Amino acid sequence: MHPLRKSRPLRRVVLASAGTVSAFVLLLSLKPHDLPEVTAAPAPAPSSSASASGASGTRTVTGESVQTRWGPVQVRVTVTDGKLTDVTAVAYPQDNPRDQQINSYALPELRSEALRAQSADVDTVSGATYTSDGYRESLQSALDAAGL
Repeated sequence: MHPLRKSRPLRRVVLASAGTVSAFVLLLSLKPHDLPEVTAAPAPAPSSSASASGASGTRTVTGESVQTRWGPVQVRVTVTDGKLTDVTAVAYPQDNPRDQQINSYALPELRSEALRAQSADVDTVSGATYTSDGYRESLQSALDAAGL
């Protein structure tokens, strides 16, 4: 007689339960992908400083730290002769792998958009709404301090 016949319903329940538990344990044992390390310097206070090449009109300004739902966002800009030449995120959420994953694609996109637009008028990166909002706000404060 086959072990799963209707004459033994308890055996079917036990085997189905064991299979479900085994599948659940295997699912929980899966490891997430290794994400690239995303690091940032500690968030300094907003500041402004002229670089050594002050004759060429180069200024580096750090924007205000903007508190978002997932953590602070702060950017530093470099302005040369009235033109935005560099934008660097100095503080951003990175407490967990998901933050690191989001910011590994969002921050480069926000940077290139800011350099292209030469302003804080950049689009929100899909999936990184809070980071995008904080980035724009900090970028605008840095641009205001730099006189742009």
